[in-house]
Parts: sequence; C-alpha cells; structure tokens
Amino acid sequence: MKKVLFLLALITIFTGCMSHHYWKGADIGWATMYEDMGVKFYNNDGEERECTALMKELGLDAVRFRVWVDPSKHGNWNSKEDLLAKAKRANDLGMAIMVDFHYSDFWADPKKQNIPAAWSGKSYEEIKVLLADHTKDVLSALKAEGIEPKWVQVGNETSNGFLWTVKGDQWGDPIPDSLGRVTILESVGHLRNNPSQYAGLFSAGYDAVKSVFPKAQVIVHLDNGFHQPLYDSNLDTLKKYGARWDIIGMSLYPYWALDSGLETDEEETINHCIANINHVWEKYHTPVMIVETGFEVDESRPEIMEKGRDQLRRIIRESKATGHCEGIFYWEPECRPNQYKLGAFDSEGKPTAIMNGFHE
Repeated sequence: MKKVLFLLALITIFTGCMSHHYWKGADIGWATMYEDMGVKFYNNDGEERECTALMKELGLDAVRFRVWVDPSKHGNWNSKEDLLAKAKRANDLGMAIMVDFHYSDFWADPKKQNIPAAWSGKSYEEIKVLLADHTKDVLSALKAEGIEPKWVQVGNETSNGFLWTVKGDQWGDPIPDSLGRVTILESVGHLRNNPSQYAGLFSAGYDAVKSVFPKAQVIVHLDNGFHQPLYDSNLDTLKKYGARWDIIGMSLYPYWALDSGLETDEEETINHCIANINHVWEKYHTPVMIVETGFEVDESRPEIMEKGRDQLRRIIRESKATGHCEGIFYWEPECRPNQYKLGAFDSEGKPTAIMNGFHE
C-alpha cells in the first residue's frame, strides 16, 4: 500500500510539473496611439490585423499595458480610459492581462520616478492615500467592465524606489550637471533616501490591488535582471520594512546591458539572469517573470534578427526550465525600427524573425 501511495504521489508531482503554464506576452501599450497615427500592422502573409489580435495570432496569450496618473500633457495615452479600451480588446480575445502602474504622469524608470504633478508637495502619508486611491480607481474601472487582470505591477522598474522627482528636461529625463550628477528635487520613496517609505508606498499599492482583485498577482519590477546585487538590495529593503509581493518581475535586455557597459557579452548576460532567477527563488521563495525583454532590429542585416530570435528562444527555454519563471513579455514588439530599435517588426509593419523565438 505504501508503495502504491508513493507512486501516486510521484505521478501527481510529475503531472503538476507538466501542466505548469509558461506565459508568453507582449507590452503593446502604444497600440491605440499608433492606430490614431495611421500605423498599420500585418501578419506574415501581409494581411492587416488589429495589434492585439495579431499578437494572439503570433502565439502569445498575454498582454501588458502601462497606466500613467495624469497624462493630459501627453495626449492622454496610457490614461485610465486608454487602458480600459486596450484591456477590453485583450479580454474579448481571452488573453491574460498585466497592468503596469507607473506612478507618474509620464515615463517612470530607474533614472526617474517623477511624482505626479497633483501629488507634488504632499506628505508621505498623503501620497500613500493618493497612490492607493489611484490604484483602486483604475482597477475598479476594469472590474466594472468585467475585466480581471491576472497580474498588477506596483511601480515600473522601481530599482531605486519610486515617487522621487529629478531636475529634468521636457520629457522628465534627468539633466546631469557637469560632473554627471543628477539632482533630486523631491523625494518621497527613493530606495536610499526613504527606504522605509518606499516599502510603505509599495505596501499601500499591494493592499489596494488586493482590495479590488484579491486573486491578482502583485509584481515588484526591477531592471537589469542579470544584476544580483540590485535584487538583494531592493528586495531586502522591502522585506525589512514589511512589504509583500507575489512575483518578482525582471527586465532583461542583453543589448542595453552591453550598451551601458554593465555586461560585456550578451550570452553571459543571459547566463547571469538565469542564475539570478534561481537565486531570488531560493532567497525569497516567490516566482519570477521576465516582464520586459527586446532585441535589435536591423533590416539591412537579417542575421541580427536571427540572433535575437535565438536569444529569445534560449531565454524562454532556460527560464522555463528553472521551474521558477512563469513567463516572458516582449516590450513593444509592434514598433517600427525607426520608432524603437528593439521592437520586433519591420518597417512595413510585419513581424521579423525575432517573433519566431516564441515558438520553441
């Protein structure tokens, strides 16, 4: 009898491993803006498609959309209303949805996390409430339409925390001084300047998500997935001050890793990221998702896209094999090469060889 029970347990474990779903998705936050500009998208046969439907046709089963607090000065793209329009399309297609909160009026990333204009000058306690209310408001709008996101990011690439404003240009990008230093004008949740408040703000977002969608998985998203010390520092800080998360989100761009000088070899960059996936699982016991990746498009050199295809295929294969990574998202694959060099479409709006990397 014991032998039979043991065999049944093994079968159960094996079946569970075999049935584990690995999500393949894309961030297509620019889709509606491109449509408004008259940009068209086509499948490999040259047939015109709506962007979301094309992603599904190409074998993806999930999409990711960012949302800004008040983008009225930026065409109102990535507003609550724009998010809702895009999410409806994905929901109608049966695709899983990730919502990416940039707690800013425009782009937020490790170099800048500019405080929304309406929140500037407020106290930490006041901003905690504003952040929670904004999160609930956006998610409640989705819920009212019967749309339930599977994942929600509380912040975008919060490697240095979030809700801190830099001296910047018209786009919010930092303007360094003659020594390369960046001036922080206002800091509420910076990782080094306000570590406990960073964790407190993240907790406010986490609780807000769960209050609307208890089953949604909350993601803490950092860049440079190959850089283990970054993950130790940031996640240790969150943990120290009592913050919780469900999934660790990583950005992995071998191209930018080399361009920035942080790595010297693209394949080694991937090696380091796979090692880091295993590391954070062992240390924090929460799964990982690669929520952003991308590879160079150069139509004059087909081998460049073939290399990107092979690297994407390798990342999927090896991250899936860890047993701790739940999926991968390509960042804005629908871009033309003259719009963004790490898209995955050609100048005519058709998918390049890179997109074949999603097929193992």
